[in-house]
Amino acid sequence: MAAKIRKAIITAAGPSQRRLPLQSLTNRNGDTKPAIAIILEEMLEAGIEQVGLIVSPTDRAAFSQVLAPFTKAITVIEQAVAGGYGHAVLCGRDFVCSEPFLLQVSDHLYVSGAEKSCTRQLLDIADAEGCAVSAVQATHERHLQYYGTVAGSLLPGRHGLYQIENVIEKPMPTVAEQQCVVPGLRSGHYLCFFGMHVMTPTVFTLLAEDAAANPTAKLGLSPALARLPSREKYLATELAGRRADLEAQFGLLRAQIALGLNGSAREEILALLADELAIDAAKTITRR
Repeated sequence: MAAKIRKAIITAAGPSQRRLPLQSLTNRNGDTKPAIAIILEEMLEAGIEQVGLIVSPTDRAAFSQVLAPFTKAITVIEQAVAGGYGHAVLCGRDFVCSEPFLLQVSDHLYVSGAEKSCTRQLLDIADAEGCAVSAVQATHERHLQYYGTVAGSLLPGRHGLYQIENVIEKPMPTVAEQQCVVPGLRSGHYLCFFGMHVMTPTVFTLLAEDAAANPTAKLGLSPALARLPSREKYLATELAGRRADLEAQFGLLRAQIALGLNGSAREEILALLADELAIDAAKTITRR
């Protein structure tokens, strides 16, 4: 993978994703923006030049209005039928052509624990390794129902970098215990997708094969990724940062708190939280 990664795909057509990226949040600098704008700004600052946004036709107008400041960098691509996440990714094939590309979901925000953003960290690792790389995060088994999960092994002498052996979409804990245990992780924790990948065009070939084999089924991404290690080098990496899943319970609230605590208004956020806890404690005492 010698080519510079200059294109990205963001999927925003899933039934649970369609409106979440349009919700407004206050970013680390204190500016209120839609979540999709915060995602795009991080991508562009990391060096991505062109982004293909996969949307449902019914949502095109709403996204176009929000994306006006990014017109030169954005190509809106419609997913005409709700054919699954893998189908949404496959809709970006003509946009990407034969280049490696960044793939992100639209219902996650990322809070970096380092000077570089999570996006820039992943791009640097993929460039250094010259292969497809999926970002992962150690995740407790109670959350497995939300994420694709990888099985693999830590590369010798490499901190947080794993050779992927298999990918299972949202496994039950009993399945994960049998097939996804990664040595070195805490008991009950598994490497789950972060919502951010660098892919090569091989993924489109695999998705097209799955679509041809079962044309009436919804197309997932994980089955294609499970076969990717048999075609080419495919790694997973833990980044210095964490995801904020907007779709999770209280996801928007948690994302806002995470952004606030990692931004210029950290002291104000801590003071606000302390005030709310004090008010709640006072109410509890009064009830007693």
